[in-house]
Amino acid sequence: MTDIVLGGTPALGPLLARGALRSPFKKPAAASSFPHARLVLPAVRADVGRLAAYERVCGFGTGEDGLPVTYPHVLGFPLAMRLMSEREFPLPLLGLVHTHLEISRYAVMPAGAAYELSVHVAGLRPHRRGTEAVLVTEVRDAQALVWESRSRYLARHRTARTAGATARPEERAPLPAVAEWRIAADVGRRYAAASGDRNPIHLHPLTARLFGFPRAVAHGMWTAARCLAAHGVPERAHVEAEFRAPVLLPATVGYAARAGRFELRGPADRVHVTGGVRPLPG
Repeated sequence: MTDIVLGGTPALGPLLARGALRSPFKKPAAASSFPHARLVLPAVRADVGRLAAYERVCGFGTGEDGLPVTYPHVLGFPLAMRLMSEREFPLPLLGLVHTHLEISRYAVMPAGAAYELSVHVAGLRPHRRGTEAVLVTEVRDAQALVWESRSRYLARHRTARTAGATARPEERAPLPAVAEWRIAADVGRRYAAASGDRNPIHLHPLTARLFGFPRAVAHGMWTAARCLAAHGVPERAHVEAEFRAPVLLPATVGYAARAGRFELRGPADRVHVTGGVRPLPG
């Protein structure tokens, strides 16, 4: 795999525009070729103001020394967007759905430190509703790998049932309710300002309707971060989150948790997010 070292963080706006223009010409399939380069951004530091805004909107404690467990995803997202907007990436950027997230954090990450970020496409996989791309983000300090994640992004299209395709999520008994959250209509705009993810489906009902949603939709990564902020995460931990259904804004949802598992449910027990946290040895 070839490393491409970038001189600065790519701007998300032009990447979204480029990806949107190329989307109609993409023909997704699990057997398609994909970019094999790893994009590397050395000496990345969190912006103090945006980090504080992120902590506030997601419910993490502000002013703590360590980065929230989900924040490196925000730092690496522009690299992921650059990969997914390239001509060689076979899935259309428009309509991609973030379906699953795994994070392993191996050490506390001081907020003021510099880190090397890298992102690459680990592969494509069949899904019962289309094709998923797996993107890997890695963060290193001066000594070692301190954080890594695997995100799956789904392009929906007609597909025959294929051996090895992602199965329908297993249904579990509901977890016990812990809290009820009223989510404001502007949380998508607030999270976008803190994270840089300005996908129009999250910003306003009018722009969300252009993509088939009756109202603006909360960012999936916001819902995961909000759940993890409430749950708490050990210094060394493995985290998983599965995004099952969008949260239309404004909303009232129930947060539930027990024995390392958590979930976010809406009316009629509709599951929006389910996931878990487990400590890593060491």
